[in-house]
Amino acid sequence: MKRWEKLKQLYCPVPVHPKLLSHAANPLAVLLNGDIYRVFFSGRDIKNRSSVGFVDVDIAKCEVVYVHDKPVFEYGPENCFYSHGVSIGNCYEADGQRYILFMGWQHPLGKHWEGNIGRLVLEPDLSLHLDGPAPFLAIDATDPISLSYPWVLAEATGIFHMWYGSTKTWDAGNGEMLHVINHATSIDGQHWQRDGLAVPYRLGTAQAFSRPSVIGSSVEGYHMWFSYRNGLGQKYRIGYSYSPNGKTWELRLNDARIDVSPLGWDSEMIEYPFVFDHKARRYMLYCGNGYGKTGFGLAVLTNE
Repeated sequence: MKRWEKLKQLYCPVPVHPKLLSHAANPLAVLLNGDIYRVFFSGRDIKNRSSVGFVDVDIAKCEVVYVHDKPVFEYGPENCFYSHGVSIGNCYEADGQRYILFMGWQHPLGKHWEGNIGRLVLEPDLSLHLDGPAPFLAIDATDPISLSYPWVLAEATGIFHMWYGSTKTWDAGNGEMLHVINHATSIDGQHWQRDGLAVPYRLGTAQAFSRPSVIGSSVEGYHMWFSYRNGLGQKYRIGYSYSPNGKTWELRLNDARIDVSPLGWDSEMIEYPFVFDHKARRYMLYCGNGYGKTGFGLAVLTNE
């Protein structure tokens, strides 16, 4: 049986810029060279508006080797779809160009906050810029309330899969939202066909999902880790689901094999997993207490 062995709290954020005062949520690792990864994350300003920063980490030594002192992409102006924050998903390539999708937060005065999905262009020098002022994937008849946390995976066949969060209701009857993981497909990575619900939910057990992280293929099947709340007051935990085809999933919460620690930076909650393979080992970046306020840690998948 496999389990996640926690290696250490890899990065605890410190104030480096007025727009990166706290938090290091939604870590996203992009290989630089050797064992060095650039880990983008969403940090916050004094009003909790999130922008994108990064640190470089040595996976083999399990240490941060560089901390960048300013945002590489900032939340937008008032009334745009990311005016109140940017929560990054993952990186994928289409037609030779790399992209990073993100959840754009908007909180209009007197209204509930709303999320839509935007897209950033990741240049060869790893700089970021917005790929157009409109949402890449916006709320519609399939997803009428709010969208979140996209993850894209390209098949060798050329088919693209996207898993993303979609709000069904802000209150499912127990004071907690019903926010599920939906699925979409594309033949070019640009235009998407939404398929609706992917991962089954259970009210009172797992009903507020976020940040799916998927590895696999149509040959071996797909493995997904995500964060979730049960709707009964429990803070975020990391769950697991399996699918043979990427569209229909089995909820296997007990197979996540990672939980909060007895004490310390991740003793209250664990969330926002980012799973990736490096030199024949499978790693997970994940956040701890306070929705990333204590930063992110690193775990490796091992045999019990």
